[in-house]
Amino acid sequence: MSTNINVPALPESVADATILAWHKKPGDAVKRDENLVDLETDKVVLEVPAPCDGVMGQISAGEGDTVQAGDLLGVIEAGAAGPKTAPQEKPKAEPAPAASGEPVLTPAVRRLVKELNVDASQVTGTGKDGRILKSDVMAYLDAKEAESATVHEEAAAPPSEPDITQSGIEGERPEQRVPMTRLRARIAERLLEAQSNAAILTTFNEVNLQAVNNLREKYKVTFEKNHEVRLGFMSFFVKAAVEALKQFPVVNASVDGQDIIYHGYYDIGIAVGGSRGLVVPILRDADQLSFADTEKAIREYGKKAQDGTLSYEELSGGTFTISNGGVYGSMLSTPILNSPQSAILGMHNIQQRPVVENGEIVIRPMMYLALSYDHRIIDGKEAVQFLITIKNILEDPARLLLQI
Repeated sequence: MSTNINVPALPESVADATILAWHKKPGDAVKRDENLVDLETDKVVLEVPAPCDGVMGQISAGEGDTVQAGDLLGVIEAGAAGPKTAPQEKPKAEPAPAASGEPVLTPAVRRLVKELNVDASQVTGTGKDGRILKSDVMAYLDAKEAESATVHEEAAAPPSEPDITQSGIEGERPEQRVPMTRLRARIAERLLEAQSNAAILTTFNEVNLQAVNNLREKYKVTFEKNHEVRLGFMSFFVKAAVEALKQFPVVNASVDGQDIIYHGYYDIGIAVGGSRGLVVPILRDADQLSFADTEKAIREYGKKAQDGTLSYEELSGGTFTISNGGVYGSMLSTPILNSPQSAILGMHNIQQRPVVENGEIVIRPMMYLALSYDHRIIDGKEAVQFLITIKNILEDPARLLLQI
């Protein structure tokens, strides 16, 4: 008797998936709910669990193949064949194939190792039972880079040659053709779609974050003690954005054909860089979240983005987006809309700069803000006033309490 392994139901917005990696081969023992294969979609990586115990049979779709919901991936053979492979003893035998690193890698780390072309057998795992963690992979790369730099200095060799050799590229003018991941391809598609279908314009301003700094400095210890999370800048920006969106509803709207859809809720997307590229998890009903709730949600999303474990629900929807290029050192940028949204707020690096207050020159922590918006429905006056509202709230956070 055999049991089919089928592609699970995909969300409405996702047409197909690509087989990223099989974790079993024909003849391997399989346990119920054990991850068999990773499917890469436009947004996340799905794990397909085993529906029953048995032995892995024929695989119908290989790595790199494109599949749709319901398609046959393979079969699990049940019955007498299962016990012959001694599935109970399989975990003890797993160290044998350690050369591939598969038995001690989580799906997220496995993808990272594959993307970075790292030999997992050379990485020392510090997790439970020797499991390799993401931090172990990065530490291995750092150590290898430092070792390579030392060798370069001693041999006076060009610093780029070892990296090229390690990547398997040789020649005087090396090149390497690497196909885009589905996520990267989808990001490119959505960015081109936004620029093609919207009249994007950007307005700028700057904000003095001294008042926010003072609040954080005064209450950071108590806040972290009471809520078990740090008080960061992002919660202030989320709260300020929500208040500004309430005053300018069109910035929270979207275009659908010839109609403008005004949203009576505030689902704020937070753009974060994950292990597989840029993702935008959504803070649902951000107007109802406290500062602590906001910080906890952002922290959790950051971890999931690095591990590649964000769900479709966490990435779907959104009425407005905030992107913080400042964490990478960006001073100024023109963020691109996250379609079908009509506006996106860009945060940037905080720098101590001289400003004039009450006729005197003082040094203050300043940040440039950028608001990109769809000029089809948002006028320049509304965009400028929206950005000034955010600036005023951040420079006088008491406005958040008084909602003015």
